[in-house]
Amino acid sequence: MGDTTMTEMMAFTAEHVCRLTGLSNRQVRYWDDTGFFSPTLIDEHRRRAFGRIYSFRDIVGLRTIAVLRNKRKIPLQELRRVGAWLQKEHETPWSSLRFALKGRTVVFIDPGSGVPIEAKGHGQAVLSIDLQPIANEMGKAAARLRERQPGQVGKLDRKRYVVHNAWVVAGTRIPTEAIWNFHEAGYSVKAIIAEYPRLVPADVRSAIEFESTRRKRAA
Repeated sequence: MGDTTMTEMMAFTAEHVCRLTGLSNRQVRYWDDTGFFSPTLIDEHRRRAFGRIYSFRDIVGLRTIAVLRNKRKIPLQELRRVGAWLQKEHETPWSSLRFALKGRTVVFIDPGSGVPIEAKGHGQAVLSIDLQPIANEMGKAAARLRERQPGQVGKLDRKRYVVHNAWVVAGTRIPTEAIWNFHEAGYSVKAIIAEYPRLVPADVRSAIEFESTRRKRAA
């Protein structure tokens, strides 16, 4: 799977989708509302925060459709076929997924034989499109998306629906309480960082100070 190995299990919000694929929020919502392309995980309360979660496969699919729509001017009818094909081949490795363009018409390639599935793809000059490079591109972009910003170092925050609204180290999902528990167990700052490699000393010290103050106030 190349660069996509770690990202297959990642979850993305609609905001992430827009940043990674280049699609507008309005376009993503419209495609979801009309059933053209909906996220893998859907909460029954569809407008609840984090109620619409896209998988990495969804991200690659939407990026593929965005390229076809914006750069190749493929008509909506053909884009719908691409969306349905991607759903059908959900378990197929990226390296085996390929289709081609004959003008503004999509021709699907059989993952096993490499032969065009449709008769119109035989004996014609077509532009081949492999999904593996697109998946690699999205994998790298997703990894950059997870990188912490300099302003988040040593900071704490709390967001609704993230780790049950617990206080966490900014830019991570690591609860300050977890860091405190290690601290209380006698772990040094260096030892705690060994447990959470994404942290730096300033993060650990801030979490310990915060939890110490909170416990004193609650006493």
